[in-house]
Amino acid sequence: MTVNDSSPTWLSTLTARDVCQILREVSFGRLTMSKVGSQAWDEVYACHFIVDVEGWRITLYNDCDTLDYCEEAVSPDGRRWAFDPGDRFGTDPVALLSTRELQTLETMLKAL
Repeated sequence: MTVNDSSPTWLSTLTARDVCQILREVSFGRLTMSKVGSQAWDEVYACHFIVDVEGWRITLYNDCDTLDYCEEAVSPDGRRWAFDPGDRFGTDPVALLSTRELQTLETMLKAL
């Protein structure tokens, strides 16, 4: 933080675990997810797909109808997490989901 930065000290960047927990809550049905834009999951096929989860804007990558990874997440208060291909394994929120949570989330994405 710089001297001229007026951001509160609690306003830090998000971690992959923070974003994973939001995706997990969606898979459990505790949070509601809606698509941003007009294209359906199967229409983007191999591209980014943006969803809104109660104010969270999350960009996921659809790789041939399979949820591959999370590209970016922005919380309602403006905190941000972004994918970095140089990160070590397990730092992608999607990779932190259980197999069942991942399958449930993919089913929900296909239904949007």
